[in-house]
Amino acid sequence: MAEEKMKKGISRRLLLAEAWSWLRWLAGGLLLYPVFRFLGYRAPRQPRLVKVDKAVPVGGFALEHDFVLFVDEKGPWAVSRRCTHLGCRLNYQEKEGVLLCPCHQSRFSPAGQRLSGPAEKNLPRFAVSIQREGESAKGYIVTL
Repeated sequence: MAEEKMKKGISRRLLLAEAWSWLRWLAGGLLLYPVFRFLGYRAPRQPRLVKVDKAVPVGGFALEHDFVLFVDEKGPWAVSRRCTHLGCRLNYQEKEGVLLCPCHQSRFSPAGQRLSGPAEKNLPRFAVSIQREGESAKGYIVTL
């Protein structure tokens, strides 16, 4: 009988020791979870607003560092100047009416549609709002 009690006591001790060990691991994990979440957190990127202070006539364009602003009867729009192939800066060929990549000769329409070349994607378009002074456009704000 004493031997049976001894076996039960040892097994209870082992059970309690195992439970205590698992409880410590669980508590440690719960305490470290917020730290790991914080380390993996990435702040959302804020949109960048670029002001174009000149009025562009209908049918005209404005070549900026990151985008090309076009204006027609329907209104203004802007497309990226970064080629979707390898990221080269595009040039606008006014006579041909295309955006041309100087690196690998990809061609894009003013609307940003891919026409030819190694690039496989269209150019990103950016939102444009008009700053008015009376009836005429004073400038534009492009949201990148």
